[in-house]
Amino acid sequence: MTRLKMFCFSLANENLAKIKKINYIPVGLGKGNFDSEWLRDNTGDNISEKNSWYGENTFYYWLWKNNLKKNFDAEWTGFCHYRRFWTKDITEKNYENFKDSIIQEPAPEWKNHEVVLREEFWINGTKLSKIYKHGKRLLLKNPFLFFSKKNLTIKVHYDMYHGYGELDKAIEFLDNENREDFRTFVETQPSFNANNILICRSAELYSDYCKSLFQWLEKCEPLFGFDPNREYNLIRVYAFLSERYLSYWFKKNSNYIRWPLKFHDITND
Repeated sequence: MTRLKMFCFSLANENLAKIKKINYIPVGLGKGNFDSEWLRDNTGDNISEKNSWYGENTFYYWLWKNNLKKNFDAEWTGFCHYRRFWTKDITEKNYENFKDSIIQEPAPEWKNHEVVLREEFWINGTKLSKIYKHGKRLLLKNPFLFFSKKNLTIKVHYDMYHGYGELDKAIEFLDNENREDFRTFVETQPSFNANNILICRSAELYSDYCKSLFQWLEKCEPLFGFDPNREYNLIRVYAFLSERYLSYWFKKNSNYIRWPLKFHDITND
């Protein structure tokens, strides 16, 4: 059995050779024109036409619905973006080339875990300039909200950047098992595991997550729709919702470990 299978998402065909060079599986998302060597999200049972709103979730859906066990046949199955990669080590080291600096095999530290989540994105590190720019509505409602970093939660961050009150509306569509737990999570936690990526060793666990996620997002579609004229920070609403839900769901349902990412845009290589 292969120890690690890593899918790498891209929106541009030009990244094919660069992704193959690092021994990852190239995944072409959305409507772009891709060579035949790409794995696509638009075959079989798919929601590829929703990619502009769902982001990488269109591939998560495809993988869930089409030969999951065949594609989830490694000891660990992971996902990354063409400009966000899992680092080889927890501590920063100098490597001669990019390929050597990123995960090629499971790390020994993962041995007793089921899922790898990216290291925390801390909301209380938000700069004051961004608070004044994006949080005006929140400031008007509660001028003292930002006086303490303890108040900077996932919900406050979402209201600032992705539509005031939209997270609250979406939570109402969650099933009874998760609704109040997720509400508590976003209203109390000062961090989440951003970028909608993970590494997982269980097809069953991955399938359970997808079932919960996509049932919820489908129920949200009549509320948010698919308006192409929405601003960028609003148009990918389902991706932004799932980004928070992924953090909550796997922390609740799995034995997980956090792992660092590095930003490296291979388009520029």
